[in-house]
Amino acid sequence: MAYIPYGRQSISEDDVRAVAEVLRSDFLTQGPAVPAFEEAVKSHCGAAHAVAVNSATSALHLACLALDIGTDDLVWTSPVTFVASANCVLYCGARVDFVDIDPKTLNISVEKLASKLDRTARAGEKLPKAVIAVDMCGQSCDMAAIHALAERYGFKVIEDASHAVGGRYRNHPVGNCQYSDIVIFSFHPVKIITTGEGGMALTNAPDLAKKMQLLRSHGITRDTSEMTSPSEGAWYYQQIALGFNYRMTDIQAALGSSQMRHLEEWVSRRHVLAAQYDEALARLPLILPRQHHDTYSAWHLYVIQVSDEAPMSRSEMFAALRSDGIGVNVHYIPVHMQPFYRKLGFKPGDFPAAEDYYSRAISIPMYSSMSDPDQRFVIDQISNRCARS
Repeated sequence: MAYIPYGRQSISEDDVRAVAEVLRSDFLTQGPAVPAFEEAVKSHCGAAHAVAVNSATSALHLACLALDIGTDDLVWTSPVTFVASANCVLYCGARVDFVDIDPKTLNISVEKLASKLDRTARAGEKLPKAVIAVDMCGQSCDMAAIHALAERYGFKVIEDASHAVGGRYRNHPVGNCQYSDIVIFSFHPVKIITTGEGGMALTNAPDLAKKMQLLRSHGITRDTSEMTSPSEGAWYYQQIALGFNYRMTDIQAALGSSQMRHLEEWVSRRHVLAAQYDEALARLPLILPRQHHDTYSAWHLYVIQVSDEAPMSRSEMFAALRSDGIGVNVHYIPVHMQPFYRKLGFKPGDFPAAEDYYSRAISIPMYSSMSDPDQRFVIDQISNRCARS
């Protein structure tokens, strides 16, 4: 029986040639391939600056540092996300809190965000220094509304668009930073395009870009204008901040640049697959993904939710589909329910919409190279499981 994963990379001979060209070159890292990849992504998105790094987690950490988030600060994000969206705040010594999701889009609820901001301000309590808005499954958050709240309450906006490269919001590419201070992309193998591992931070603010560029490479500069004393020669550098080794290699960047050539084609294919799922699964006892009219999702994930009328629970459905050779998964266990975050004081019941979603959710296969016969097999098995008494 063939195994159908929930997501996978697409690698062409052109990708292999691009990587091999770098392997035969003088630079495996810190060469020309990384700036070329940054240029390709920022040009597609319409952003002024792009900073490539070794993971989206690193990009999130750098974004927080660039916004001067530290020990006295508070950051809010969604509980339905990978833990990195919250962990990056703790790396900076700041505190994290959550805002429940909109059950329709699975993104942070703008209404609940506005309500929580209002209550917090009225009580004279600490407001967030930043909000990390997560584009769940590839669909953009309502960034204009979040930006309006940021203007009103004075917080910064990081858009965690790890799922959403190739998506659009209000007919503009996700990543243009119109409504965000910094946007984050992920290039993990199950994402829309891949560099193996890798991430990127985009911004329109030159000061934020400069700080992230410095911190991704140990806080070291060779720019004499930034040094505290005259240069001693062509070899000379200074560490002027405590940075990290978050660099992306030229090998990864070459793969990313090659993959970018297929971005629109691959997102379009994901839309075809999503539409076919929508039509085939519409009459089953499932809750299907819903799209906001302002968004064009990158469709990183297609998540079904098992309704109360289904003949089996989510756990039973998950196990049955796995036994059928379908590599379903669950995205995500709400962050506040993880043991580490429970120790910080969060508890079940804190964010009921997120918890209800989690109790029903199954991510079914979605990737650009998925064949129609493979999708039909997935649809048939889901239909069979939903029909059993």
